[in-house]
Amino acid sequence: MASPTWRLVSLALCLGALAVFQAARGADAARAFFVFGDSLVDNGNNNYLITAARADSPPYGIDTPDHRATGRFSNGKNVPDIISEHLGAEPVLPYLSPELDGHKMLVGANFASAGVGILNDTGIQFANIIHIAKQLRSFEQYQKRLSALIGAEATSRLVRGALVLITLGGNDFVNNYYLVPYSARSREFSLPDYVSYVLSEYAHILEHLYDLGARRVLVQGVGPIGCVPAELALHSLDGTCDPELQRAADMYSPRLMALLQDLNARHGGDVFVGVNMKRIHDDFIDDPKAYGFATATEACCGQGRFNGMGLCTMVSSLCADRDSYVFWDAFHPTERANRLIVQQFMSGSVEYIAPMNLSTVLAIDLQKQQLRT
Repeated sequence: MASPTWRLVSLALCLGALAVFQAARGADAARAFFVFGDSLVDNGNNNYLITAARADSPPYGIDTPDHRATGRFSNGKNVPDIISEHLGAEPVLPYLSPELDGHKMLVGANFASAGVGILNDTGIQFANIIHIAKQLRSFEQYQKRLSALIGAEATSRLVRGALVLITLGGNDFVNNYYLVPYSARSREFSLPDYVSYVLSEYAHILEHLYDLGARRVLVQGVGPIGCVPAELALHSLDGTCDPELQRAADMYSPRLMALLQDLNARHGGDVFVGVNMKRIHDDFIDDPKAYGFATATEACCGQGRFNGMGLCTMVSSLCADRDSYVFWDAFHPTERANRLIVQQFMSGSVEYIAPMNLSTVLAIDLQKQQLRT
C-alpha cells in the first residue's frame, strides 16, 4: 500500500501535469512570441554570460517598478516588452533564465544576446555572446523541450502560430565594418559589396527561421547608426549625423525590404514583415520636439561629448527626465522612445512597416484562427 507521503507526491505530479496540459490547450488561443537578435531586444540572456555586453547593473532599469537592472539596455521596457503588452501577454523570459520552464514556455522565449550581428565575426570584442546561429540552435532545443511537455503536434501549432521578432544588422556596421579605421571587413569589401554580403547571410538566417516553423516574422531594419550618441561623440562637432554611417544605413534599408519581398514571393505569403527603423527614428531626430523630446543627440546616461562616451554606469552623468530623451545610453532608446517605435509597428503606414502593420497582421491572423476553429 502506498504511503501517505507518496500519495501526496503523486497527487502533486498529476496536478502539475494537468496544469501544463490545460495551458497547452489554451496555447492554441494565446499567441506565443519569440525574439532573436542583439542588445536592442536582449532582455537578460547576457546576464548569464561572462561578457562586457551586459546591462545588469544600475542605472539600467531605473524606471522599472522595482528600479532593478534586468539586463535590458534601457531605463525601463524595450520593444519586445511593449509588443507583449499589445499581445495581451506577459513579457517573454530570456531563454537562459531558469524560470523558463513548464507553462512559462507556452508564452514564448527571448533568445537575443547583446553584441551579436548577422555575421559571426561581429561582436568578437565582447568575447562571450550568443551568436545568431546559436540562438537558432537554442530555438530548436526549446521546441524539443516543449514537445516533451505538450507533444510534437501542439508544439508545431504553437510555433507556426507565433509572432517572431528579429533585430540584427546594426552591429555589423558599428561593431564590425566601422569599428576601427581600416577594419578587416572594410579592407575586404567596398561598402556596397559588404551590404550585399551581409544581406546574403541574412537571407540564410531568415530561411532557417522559416524552416524551424516561423510563419510571422517582424524584421527590424538598421536605424540611423550615424546619429546615435556614441557615433556623434566620435565623429560630430555639432550633433550632425555622421554621413558615412548614414550612407551605410541608407544603402542597407531598401535592400533589406527588397530581400523580404523576394522571400515572401518564394514562400507564397506575407511571412516576413519589414520594419524601417531608420525611417521611424528619423522622425525623432529631424524634429524631436514634435514628439515631446528635448534632445535626440545627447544620451540620458553616459559621459563625455553628447554623453556618448563609454558605458552607462553608476558614476555616469544621468538625466533627471528620461522621457525627454530619445536615447537612454550611447546606442539604445529610452522606454518612451521604444513606445513610440512600437506605435509605428502597430499602426504605421507602409513607409514605416511593410507589407502591413502589426495591427493588420494580428487582425488577419485572428480571423484565420477563428475560421480554423
